[in-house]
Amino acid sequence: MATPNPPVPYELVPMLERNNHYAANNNLPHSHSYSNAPAGDPLLAYPPRPGFFNASSTTPSTFSSTSTLNVGYYDSKQHGGNDGLYLEHPTDQQRRQPPSSIGVLGVEDSGSAAFGGGEKGRKLGRETTRRRPRRNCVTTSLAIAGCCLLVLAAILVPVYFFVLRDHFKDHTANDAGTNHNNNQNSNSENSNSGTNDEGPRVVTTGGDGSIVTKEDGSTFIYNNTFGGFWVFDPSNPLNESAQAQSWTKPLSQQWQYGVDKIYGVNLGGWLNIEPFISPALYEFFPNAVDEWTLSELLQAKYGNLEVIENHYKTFIVEEDFAQIAAAGLNWVRIPFPFWGIEKYANEPFLERACWPYFLKAIEWARKYGIRINLDLHALPGSQNGWNHSGKLGVNGEFNFMRGVMGIANAQRAMDYIRILAEFISQPEYKNVVPFFGIVNEPFSNTVGSYPKSAIEAFYAEAYRVIRNAGGTGAGNGPMISIHHAFYGPAKWEGFLQGSDRIAMDLHPYLVFDDGPASADPPSAFPAKACAWASEVAASMTNFGLTAAGEWSVAINDCGLFVNEVGKGTRYEGTYKSNVTIGSCEPWNDWASWDDTIKESLRQLSLASMDALQNWFFWTWKIGESVQTGTVRAPFWSYKLGLEHGWMPLDPRESSSASGGGMCAQVGVPITRFSGALQAWQVGGSGAGENVVGLESYPWPPTAIGGFADASRLPRYTPTGPIVTLPVKTYTDPAHGAGHTNAIPVGDGWTNDADQMLMAVPQAGCDYPDQWDALTAAVPTCGGGMNTKRAEPTPVPML
Repeated sequence: MATPNPPVPYELVPMLERNNHYAANNNLPHSHSYSNAPAGDPLLAYPPRPGFFNASSTTPSTFSSTSTLNVGYYDSKQHGGNDGLYLEHPTDQQRRQPPSSIGVLGVEDSGSAAFGGGEKGRKLGRETTRRRPRRNCVTTSLAIAGCCLLVLAAILVPVYFFVLRDHFKDHTANDAGTNHNNNQNSNSENSNSGTNDEGPRVVTTGGDGSIVTKEDGSTFIYNNTFGGFWVFDPSNPLNESAQAQSWTKPLSQQWQYGVDKIYGVNLGGWLNIEPFISPALYEFFPNAVDEWTLSELLQAKYGNLEVIENHYKTFIVEEDFAQIAAAGLNWVRIPFPFWGIEKYANEPFLERACWPYFLKAIEWARKYGIRINLDLHALPGSQNGWNHSGKLGVNGEFNFMRGVMGIANAQRAMDYIRILAEFISQPEYKNVVPFFGIVNEPFSNTVGSYPKSAIEAFYAEAYRVIRNAGGTGAGNGPMISIHHAFYGPAKWEGFLQGSDRIAMDLHPYLVFDDGPASADPPSAFPAKACAWASEVAASMTNFGLTAAGEWSVAINDCGLFVNEVGKGTRYEGTYKSNVTIGSCEPWNDWASWDDTIKESLRQLSLASMDALQNWFFWTWKIGESVQTGTVRAPFWSYKLGLEHGWMPLDPRESSSASGGGMCAQVGVPITRFSGALQAWQVGGSGAGENVVGLESYPWPPTAIGGFADASRLPRYTPTGPIVTLPVKTYTDPAHGAGHTNAIPVGDGWTNDADQMLMAVPQAGCDYPDQWDALTAAVPTCGGGMNTKRAEPTPVPML
């Protein structure tokens, strides 16, 4: 192996927690090595694994797929320290490699800057006066008019989606959109053919077989056999004409809830990290059990949290959105943590860094015609005590709506809901993010938790906040999604009747009940999923829009870290049951599954889709284990199932299967909701004008968990400056070098009349730890004040 260039400062990177496929590439120069890595560092010292390095050689093996980064062997004889792996930043030569095919079975291209370098997350701050963020120039790709005509002829995209520009401007030679792959063949001409100083600019777009040029100049081939096409116009980055599939409306057309079907998938574990989705991060740090402890350990060892931002950069990339559209899916649900907005000093999370990546998700969703369900997945104090809430509670303890700091934590959460609602309700974003899950799985219906009246009051206040931000009526702000808090949807019938667009969120799983796991064969599970249909139909009739925010094809709780880090499984009798059903090894080793198992799981997925009608699978992808180099929780990866045959290539098969749907095909006829949602439920006539019972839910609630009289609990006071989330900035390329004509894309806030200050700790008050206050003494200060928000005034509907 060639001697690497002089070493550069070591960077911690989760090398085997791969973007999609990492590959070694011996043909490229080794540009960087990390020779000053700490001795014995777990990321460099682990032994080569089969298929990645030849155990008897220091020469990397070459994978069949292209890579997102170079991987080399760290030679202690040359540099000192331990032998191991090191990574290289992508080189210009790497960026010029032929584009890889992206589609249902595609892989990532070779140009992504997977680790190290890159723009850091935008730093936010409190602002006493909201102001527009400073704008950064975003480099874009331009195309000439003649190439546009070829695209029209070759891929048959309708003429009205192309907008010819009538002006000509000189452009700099440094445009990042310049295409280095003009010699590549595809099923259509490349609509991103680079810059042309003398040709007119056009909307860049393409269908099946077209070449997509990304922001960094790298390319991939877009495969979509469902009639979908992408659109990205550098001069109009808010273009909403793309379609994920021919049957899915472009973002420019209003979604008809109850008529149009949500075929969605979660991007779980991306911006809100979960151990079983990104296991390699936790395998390197076995004492980490959640993002809280992972952050603490990373900070203690390396003095920074760059590993987490590298995860944001690489776990989900633009190609994933293209693949999601190619899979027949038209929505994504994106879990988002509160620390994406801000954190308090005693919270170890990486503050604000994930927000720029959510902005990337908005841009990619717009480009590929996909809608977003933004889900606030982690709340201050933890809303359920589970690891995905940010901090795993000791014995399941949590401090939202519970304990001495239960009200204060809820106040913080409400401000974060308000900040997000103000952003996504802007005209520039409301069509891309038309759905807002305000809290994931709040745990109310259990002994020692908090009364249903508390979460009802929280939902009622969130309704006021969100409608105050965007107004009422279809097209004004998002559909508001509330989880049933483990009471079941039926217990919410009649809640806030007459309100404007509230949806019920349910997460049906077959594997998390207490007690022994099922010993049934895979073929028995499709019929079990069909039982969900009656609950969904009843909720659609008696409550309103009902969508499954999460579900999977798991038939047992096997899988690395599926329950918790270091815990066992019900299936093996080592977690919440001592009844052993069998070994998890065959279920974790998906490569050994035969066609019978795969077909049973495929039928389970289709039966679930049939029963749920509107849904988001959990989750799009699972990262690989560093121990095996393979996915060890395969039931949960839609992408892996597509690639290997246990997820359907077309989700419409669920209702078009012979006999009236998959449930009928497996012998369980179901009754689907087939009527129309009432006008007020979808933002139509009367929506929000007379909300039954809204005034009966005071804020803050009068009682929470552990305190029948919540008035004596400490609160935060509305004296803090407002945090406004920044927008991504774009500069119109028509103005050429030396011009900074920014394209208006909003300023982060919809309702300028919404000027209530944020709830913050009262100066001089000694509050208890907001994450550990169940039995703390009640402070004598911090009484706060009741702040009632006026009901939103209905505005004319679009």
